[in-house]
Amino acid sequence: MSEVLKAIEQRSSTRGYTEEKLTEEELDNLIRAALQAPTAANTQEIHITVVEGSHPILKEIEELKNLERGIQDPQHNFYFEAPTVLLLSAEKSFSWRFVDAGIAVENIALAAEGMGLGSLIIGCIKDALTGDKKDYFSQKLRFPEGYEFVIAIAVGHKAVTKEPHQYNMKKNVSYL
Repeated sequence: MSEVLKAIEQRSSTRGYTEEKLTEEELDNLIRAALQAPTAANTQEIHITVVEGSHPILKEIEELKNLERGIQDPQHNFYFEAPTVLLLSAEKSFSWRFVDAGIAVENIALAAEGMGLGSLIIGCIKDALTGDKKDYFSQKLRFPEGYEFVIAIAVGHKAVTKEPHQYNMKKNVSYL
């Protein structure tokens, strides 16, 4: 089986990380994987903001997310204490930004799996980052002018493992 298919088959969402930080080489490989993702009309509009898990902005995002969702006492923060979070933003006027960011974040997830790292694709902070404090967070996260949050991914060394999800070919696939 090819290494790519093996990574796809074995990947699952990681919800527990060691404190070990990513190396510069690991982070560079993840960013390259994202930037090599295809984009509609080759616009290459995806921007990546790399944030260390200890950065105070993540706590601010977490607090607003919890407030908006009515969460009183979360067991974990939204990125499950990963040492690195990558937030993808894109031109808010570009209609294909969601597809392009989805492809880029999946490239990151598969690259992480191939490198023996864990990852968790994150959408639960969207309301916090696109709501009333959108401009504040866009500035703090250094999104380019005219860009907005699309999706994020936490990455780190796995402290826990989980079996990949099961699927039902008969239910999920139609052949014509």
